[in-house]
Amino acid sequence: MKTDILEVFDNSYPGRDYTIEIVNPEFTSVCPKTGLPDFGTITVTYMPDRSCIELKSLKYYFLEFRNAGIFYENITNRILDDLAGACMPRSMTVKAEWNARGGITETVTASYSSAGS
Repeated sequence: MKTDILEVFDNSYPGRDYTIEIVNPEFTSVCPKTGLPDFGTITVTYMPDRSCIELKSLKYYFLEFRNAGIFYENITNRILDDLAGACMPRSMTVKAEWNARGGITETVTASYSSAGS
């Protein structure tokens, strides 16, 4: 995935604790085993520090996964690493909820904290 397309902007309220939640209910990728499409909802929740994620660039970043053969666990952790690296938040959680395939659903959640916990 190209992380250089992610853009951020200055947080106008860096001294205040507040939460931003971004939901992408139309996330798609490809199963690396079967080549079949996977569909899910990605929810990014974060407490910004000095910068915030710009949404148009995030949309294009998410589209980079559309044809990528990647496991659910790897997608979730990759998104967390890329987004936390781009905006250096106080904390961030990425939750990936996958639509059923073969009667089985999966949800993967990964978290980051600037305090290291």
